[in-house]
Amino acid sequence: MAKESSQGRRQGAEPHRVVVVVDEHSNPFELGCATEVFGLRRPELGRQLYDFRLCSPEPRTLMRDGFFTLTGVAGLEAADAADTLIVPNRPDTEVPRRPAVLDAVRRAHARGARLVGFCSGAFTLAEAGVLDGRRATAHWQWADDFRARFPSVRLEPEVLFVDDGDILTAAGSAAALDLGLHLVRRDHGAEVANAVSRRLVFAAHREGGQRQFVERPMPDLPDESLAPVLAWAQERLDAPLTVAGLAARAAVSPATLHRRFQAQLGTTPLTWLTRERLALACRLIERGESRFEVVARRSGIGTAAHLRTLMRRETGITPSAYRSRFGPGVV
Repeated sequence: MAKESSQGRRQGAEPHRVVVVVDEHSNPFELGCATEVFGLRRPELGRQLYDFRLCSPEPRTLMRDGFFTLTGVAGLEAADAADTLIVPNRPDTEVPRRPAVLDAVRRAHARGARLVGFCSGAFTLAEAGVLDGRRATAHWQWADDFRARFPSVRLEPEVLFVDDGDILTAAGSAAALDLGLHLVRRDHGAEVANAVSRRLVFAAHREGGQRQFVERPMPDLPDESLAPVLAWAQERLDAPLTVAGLAARAAVSPATLHRRFQAQLGTTPLTWLTRERLALACRLIERGESRFEVVARRSGIGTAAHLRTLMRRETGITPSAYRSRFGPGVV
């Protein structure tokens, strides 16, 4: 969901500049995630979403475990032009980052750029000193080490990603895609984020608060997937759906449905339903529905007053502000 931010889309402005700093032994997967989300052209959307660049402190950068050597990218000075700076992430978390890289991160933070750390990128941000007193996450296997080295950071090691406004961190490799799509949603709205996720064949929206690890006990039934009941509910969001109704559709008790939601999605049925309805409301606004009572009714939220309450709570902005940023004709 979009949040009120200086990083939001500005009408008539140049594309948002995303710069990825690649340092020695950086992980190729997270680099690929950033390239897929921010670097590819989207002709089906009719506009360029981001101006994407890679940069490195050296002309030749050996990637993790010597998989390949990266050449031909910009120098580290490109980081000084970034609206969003994605910092290096490496498996050797105990090795100090280059002073030049840390200085680039500090300069970006001082001038108000958005900072992003994927997986062990949280170590880079913390070493630069920009996470002191801030919320962040990192991969669960490094949680104890991170806390010991950076006790002033408010680490949340169980979640997929943390959005702390101008600094965002993702827990693990796959969570980099979740955070990337979250940023697209924040910058360009739900409709564009859904289009990007479809190109990726990836879940359109996993909440940052979802747990990194979810327990999946041995099933009592051959198939406990929630996919059928989720698809059924998504087609009926404007109907008076209840947890009991969802449980009946899944042919289980409400208690069993709660357990499956927690195990498979890391949330409750009611929370999932509310967020799906709010996502639908956002899409309706983006498609041009200007009557908020109609938006609230068609999305199952009920009233315009309830819509305003939910949008403020979940996105930080009002329906009117959301329409101004992401409605038809805004480029």
